[in-house]
Amino acid sequence: MNTILRRIAVITGAVATATVLTGGVASAHLAVEAPGAKQGVSSVLSFRISNESDQASTTVLTVELPGLKTARTETMPGWDAVVHRDSNNLATSVTWTAAPGTGVGPGRFQRFVLYAGPMPKQDTVEFKAVQTYSDGRVDTWDQPTPAGADEPEFPLPVLTLAAADPGDGHSHGTEDESVQAGHPETDTDAALWFGIGGLILGGVGAAAGLAALARTHR
Repeated sequence: MNTILRRIAVITGAVATATVLTGGVASAHLAVEAPGAKQGVSSVLSFRISNESDQASTTVLTVELPGLKTARTETMPGWDAVVHRDSNNLATSVTWTAAPGTGVGPGRFQRFVLYAGPMPKQDTVEFKAVQTYSDGRVDTWDQPTPAGADEPEFPLPVLTLAAADPGDGHSHGTEDESVQAGHPETDTDAALWFGIGGLILGGVGAAAGLAALARTHR
């Protein structure tokens, strides 16, 4: 129980810091958020999209992944999620598709949550995304933002990764192998991270999304 409480405290602290810093992220209409994400460690990723159309709904979102061993989507009522893997069984993308008659309507935003990893051992990781609307419109979010330059129309979602702590890589590898083998104690641990991370990211995403929508309407 003490270990669980410590983990909750760590995640809560990271999100508190992220909430203070969301001013720089809120201008992006499709962003990836993962407070406390580290190199070589799995993390809860939140892809936040705003609907950019005044008439149509967002019905499909596809996000490219950098070849990850683990990729698990959060259950979303009205949406179906499919993780695509290559010949080495590494996750290369995930697609969320809305059921007929549903989607992210005009003036709204939505959060798509993924538990994935281990993250690449590099400072940043890119997540090219394609957003499709009910009227056939397709927006591809893949434009890099040069340092010191204005944000492009469809900026590429980029996640900054912190350096891993000593021993992170070893403990993560053990966790993934145990989960795949179906050990209940590790599966519960992964579920705990997913649930806590998803709930906290919901608050961060809501604040950032509402700020972005407010700026759009102005």
